[in-house]
Amino acid sequence: MRWILVVPFLTVLLAFESSAQQRPQIPPQVGQLVLSIADTWNSSRAKLRCFHRSSHQQSWRPAVFSKPVAVLLGKHGLAWGRGALPNPPSKAPTKREGDRRAPAGCFAIGKLYGYPSTVPQGAAYPYRQVTKWDAWIDDPKNPYYNQHFVANPSNVPPWFAKQRMRLGDAAYTYLLEIRHNTNPPQPGAGSAIFFHTRRGPDRVTSGCTTMARTNLEVLIKWLRAEQSPHYVLLPEAEYVKLAPIWQLPAVDLTTKSTR
Repeated sequence: MRWILVVPFLTVLLAFESSAQQRPQIPPQVGQLVLSIADTWNSSRAKLRCFHRSSHQQSWRPAVFSKPVAVLLGKHGLAWGRGALPNPPSKAPTKREGDRRAPAGCFAIGKLYGYPSTVPQGAAYPYRQVTKWDAWIDDPKNPYYNQHFVANPSNVPPWFAKQRMRLGDAAYTYLLEIRHNTNPPQPGAGSAIFFHTRRGPDRVTSGCTTMARTNLEVLIKWLRAEQSPHYVLLPEAEYVKLAPIWQLPAVDLTTKSTR
């Protein structure tokens, strides 16, 4: 009888440990975390913080900014995106092309793109200067949807003009990719999501995360590709629920942000 009791106990214990190991968490190689927390799903504003850690066994520590930084989000708020971690069951909307919502979830931070020939002084992050032949595709019917595309000058696609990246817009001087809906892109699930400079303190976006130019450059200078930086964007209520599961930093949600 004793063995009959022990075997089910061990089975339950092993199942529990396996379940704990399979819970979605920030990948262990991530040493830099950019975090934005909005008030609700319908908020177009959030507070951005940065954190770092030496290993996944250590706690997150604040970095770069002494106070949270004010950022702007999509005009219609947030919606669950397709990122590095599976989204929890929720009644909240799912990100769609043209919905003017910022993707919520956890996302790897990709390459930096920009108009200048070099990154901001002091930065050391993978960079591509945007030329007149660079495009980012937001047409779900295009085979290159939500991908960076470089046109062949001798064979420019007919759709290229509407998808080009170099538009002379100061807000796009630097574009830091938020890797939403990649690996592979799902047509219609949302495209061209970046960190970039805001057009004004009240000019909300179509889905990107924007901030003052000085703050964006501070962020760019801090990032290091070898630290596998990731971005987490969540409404406050979701953050409270997911922080212990995803192993996110503890934050003071009452702290005021800088503009």
